[in-house]
Amino acid sequence: MSLRVADPEPGIRLVTIDRPERRNALDRATYAGLSAAFAAAGADETVRAVVLTGVGGCFTAGNDLRDFQDVETDGDSPGLTFLKALRGCPKPVVAAVEGHAVGIGTTLLLHCDLAYAGDGARFRLPFTALGLSPEGGSSYLLPLIAGTKRAAELLMLGEPFGAAEAAAAGLINAAVPQGAALDTALARVRALAALPPVSIAATKRALRRGHDDVVARTLAEEAQVFHGLRRGPDAQAAFAAFLRR
Repeated sequence: MSLRVADPEPGIRLVTIDRPERRNALDRATYAGLSAAFAAAGADETVRAVVLTGVGGCFTAGNDLRDFQDVETDGDSPGLTFLKALRGCPKPVVAAVEGHAVGIGTTLLLHCDLAYAGDGARFRLPFTALGLSPEGGSSYLLPLIAGTKRAAELLMLGEPFGAAEAAAAGLINAAVPQGAALDTALARVRALAALPPVSIAATKRALRRGHDDVVARTLAEEAQVFHGLRRGPDAQAAFAAFLRR
């Protein structure tokens, strides 16, 4: 199993990426599991809030390039299907980040309601280095929350950055002591679970209403460009070099 789903307390759903041997990189099976987990949480009336995290002191190293290199692109990709399920979940989603959060491991945070990271966490958006382009709605949402100059720096240069920088860019709510991200996230979801669910759901809808249409268009347009580049020579050379390591 590459994913663990549990209910550690009443009203709380904990979704944990569990591929420590691959730094929790996301393959087809993990994407399918995540999509199903968020759809199930959204439909389960006993679930008040969801926490997303990874095992072994690592959030996720992003797409598993061994699996991703030859992914089919007829219809939505596994990653896009997951992002739509995450964004469509009506329950509040809180991310707990430790260690690496690479590529989609960073962009998925744009679709979580709250996010906390240990101060040792390292984020990166390495799309240009891989011959790719932004995904996950980041070309719209990151300038919106971080400003155009900071978003350009993060997306064009693709350099690693830490939890404090992620907080300053609006990707996370706060940096917390290393190892404390999950406890912090659980404390936040306990608070959310104690509030009237109809009020929380209405607030979540209201917060997103003004952006839903443009985010949906951005996800689709980004995916078309991204997968066109993925099949190109620059991306294929970058994947091959990475897999030779």
